[in-house]
Amino acid sequence: MQGGGRMELANIEISGLRAAEEALRSVGADPRGVEIMKEKAVFRVVRVKAVPVRAANLVKQAFLAHGAEAAVSRETAVLAAETTDVVLMGTLAQYRAILPRLREQPFGLRSLSEALEKFLWENS
Repeated sequence: MQGGGRMELANIEISGLRAAEEALRSVGADPRGVEIMKEKAVFRVVRVKAVPVRAANLVKQAFLAHGAEAAVSRETAVLAAETTDVVLMGTLAQYRAILPRLREQPFGLRSLSEALEKFLWENS
């Protein structure tokens, strides 16, 4: 590196939107950029219990389509169980893109989408 300086690495824990805003502002990011990026900096893992397997398959597809992830029971793919727990993994920005898609789906996904939206933004 020119000038003899050393680059340093540091892990940053982002617990919510306020922490994301602070981290982005601390490097001098443009205020509009902070608004755009803050939801991309907050990663949330949420467990949903007793999801009907047909709904769980749709959830997994929606999450994968947006670069997020949803872990389900292995029996889900072949509809060998009635329900499965689901572990959802994604940034708040990914959830924001996914939830409207889930709202349009059958099998109780409208109510799951609404519950997730409330849960995520109350806890961020």
